[in-house]
Amino acid sequence: MMMRDQSKPRQMWAVRLTIIGMALSLISVPVRSQSSVGATNTATAGSFKIAGTVVNAVTGTPLAQARVTIRDMKRGAEIATMVTLENGRFEFDRLAASKYWLRGDRRGFLIGAFEEHDRFSTGIVTGPEFQTENLVLRLTPMGIITGHIYDEAGDPVEYAQVVLFMTDNRLGLNRTSRVLPDPSTTDDLGTYEYSHLRPGTYYLSVAAKPWYAIHPPLGPDGQPSPMQHVSPALDVAYPTIYYGGTIDADAATPIVLKGGDHLEIDMHVSPVPALHLLLRAPQVQQGQIEKPVLEKHVFDSVEPMDTDEMRMVAPGIYELTGVPAGRYTIRRKNSNSEELEQVSEVELIHNGQELNSLHSEPVGTVRVTIKMAGQESLPKQMSVAVQDSRRQFVAMKRAEASGDVTFESLPPGKYSLAATTPTEAIYVARSVSQNGETQGHDLNITPGANLDVTAFVVGGVVKIEGVVHKGEKPLSGAMVMLVPREPQTHLELFRRDQSDFDGTFLLTGVIPTTYTILAIEDGWDLEWVKPGVIEPYLKRGQELTIGELMRGTVHLPEPVEVQPR
Repeated sequence: MMMRDQSKPRQMWAVRLTIIGMALSLISVPVRSQSSVGATNTATAGSFKIAGTVVNAVTGTPLAQARVTIRDMKRGAEIATMVTLENGRFEFDRLAASKYWLRGDRRGFLIGAFEEHDRFSTGIVTGPEFQTENLVLRLTPMGIITGHIYDEAGDPVEYAQVVLFMTDNRLGLNRTSRVLPDPSTTDDLGTYEYSHLRPGTYYLSVAAKPWYAIHPPLGPDGQPSPMQHVSPALDVAYPTIYYGGTIDADAATPIVLKGGDHLEIDMHVSPVPALHLLLRAPQVQQGQIEKPVLEKHVFDSVEPMDTDEMRMVAPGIYELTGVPAGRYTIRRKNSNSEELEQVSEVELIHNGQELNSLHSEPVGTVRVTIKMAGQESLPKQMSVAVQDSRRQFVAMKRAEASGDVTFESLPPGKYSLAATTPTEAIYVARSVSQNGETQGHDLNITPGANLDVTAFVVGGVVKIEGVVHKGEKPLSGAMVMLVPREPQTHLELFRRDQSDFDGTFLLTGVIPTTYTILAIEDGWDLEWVKPGVIEPYLKRGQELTIGELMRGTVHLPEPVEVQPR
């Protein structure tokens, strides 16, 4: 199990873990819940108390009328709820020695668990050696971003689409993506609003259409039709504007929102000449051609652009109107095939530009069949996803009961396959296609690829229990990480947890392979996916190997010593 330079005691520990794994594969081992780690069973049931104060995380002010709930993590059920008094106090008494999840919520605040970080929190352990009667449960007041959208004349813009983006690193890498799937649409006063926002860095964009715009048709030569006499001032469009007055997302001004902030941000849109783009499709009858889809790269994702209707201006020649100049990704049907699509990266800058004359590459199709390694049956409600290099989902579909799923219209590039279920962790360990067999989940899509891939997945059936120490004492609130070998190519194998009141942690859904386990104090905002960030911590971590036959729970015989940030 030892993979790098280790001391002799560490080698002996590796052997013990391997023996444990072999034993677990031969006998039935009950999986212990997290609440059993470090719990005390000698105390009389019903003799402990969890109490404290709910406070505003920003001001420290006690919060009355906050609802506080505790859940026994061993039984997995809520056992008590109460509302705080005027001084913010809460109290749950006559509790058994166990481990509890503590949560609070109040109108105008975000729901929060005790010492919550990045969806993880610290479990409260009751017992004679733990002080649990003066806890502080911090709730963060929600933020609000609101404002108005105005046009060049200072009038409100109705039906403008205001999109809010946020930067976070919940998956170990700072990424900026939409806060909500649907944008906020302005009313007749040009007003928009986003509420229930957590502290962080945000960006705003606005997409709208001038109410007065008229786009006269062009002739087949790309010149204005002599039959149309429309002022150029009316043949305009609004480009997408980002806060800061720029049309470039990378130059957008960040909005730093603190807990409880209520920011009013007004934005203005200004018209630019609208482009008229031509598409030749002489073999397709009127009404049967599909409108090309224009997309823009916005921060770490691709956003579709709304365009006006396409119309035929001559036999076999179609015009797409109302498009602002800029760089786009264009998806469209190949003129030589009803099935194959093409994708182009292009700078659209002048009227009469022909979309079908642009350099483009055919997209690919991948048919995936999922199989479980060994003789295990496929899990239910399984989804299969295609991810890019930044772990963004390019496509995701529910697999059929047979394990089959098809992805169409994938632009050429390098991707990875991922499989997920609602109840268990699974990982694509090996794939076979007409290009050969590969270890792992990498997927290379060449222009016009038509791949049949059989992906073999393994399940995460092992749990790892342990305790974090700082010196000789258990430490709560530390970020515990299970890091696979070659972490940059096996991001799906990472596992994390937060140490509880007694320093214990539980890592679930662990896939068989070799890992380094470590704990970092105040490490929740680390961009641990970036190359070189996690490497310095690996030197002081503990290595262990989870074998393919291992089942149940692995209990680490030595504490994990926390490392400073």
